[in-house]
Amino acid sequence: MIIRPAVAADVAGIHGLVTEYSGRGDLLPRTVESIAETLADWLVAEQAGVVMACVALLPYSENLAEVRSLAVNGAVHGQGWGAAIVAAAIAEAQRRGIPMLFALTRAVPFFVRAGFAITDKVFFPEKVWRDCNICPVRECCDETAVVLQLDSLPHLYADKLAAANGVGASSSAVG
Repeated sequence: MIIRPAVAADVAGIHGLVTEYSGRGDLLPRTVESIAETLADWLVAEQAGVVMACVALLPYSENLAEVRSLAVNGAVHGQGWGAAIVAAAIAEAQRRGIPMLFALTRAVPFFVRAGFAITDKVFFPEKVWRDCNICPVRECCDETAVVLQLDSLPHLYADKLAAANGVGASSSAVG
C-alpha cells in the first residue's frame, strides 16, 4: 500500500471508486471534471499502480477542512486501507496547520476509532450551504457529523502514515 497525493493519472480511478459509492447512495457524486479541478485536495492509496482507496481533504477555511469522498475498493475492505488513508488525511491536515477536521458520515464507529467525536451539523454551516442544499436526501438525512480537533493532538498520524507506507517516520508520501 502506497498513500500519496493524487495526480492526473489517478482521476479515472478516483472517479470509479466515488461513482460506485455514489451509486449506492453512500457518497455525493463527483464528476471527472470536479475531481480534476480539486486534485490537490485528494489522496489515494494504491497497489501496483491501481487506486484502491481515495479521500478528499476539502478546506473550508484556514481553520476547518472536511474529510470527504472516502471510498475503498471492495476487494480490500477490512484490510485497513480506509483507516490508513484517513490517517494520511489527518497527517496532511496537521502538516497544513489546519486545526479542525469534520465529516458527515454513516460510518460513525469507523471515524470514532480514528479519533473523531460525534457532534452536531449545526456547527458546520459551510457544509450545509455548500453540499447539503443540493443533496437529494437533505430532508431525511441520516448522516452524523463527526469532528476532530487537531491542534490538541500530537503529530502521531505521520508515524501511522509512514508505517502504512512501510517506511520510517522521517519519510512521508504525503508531505
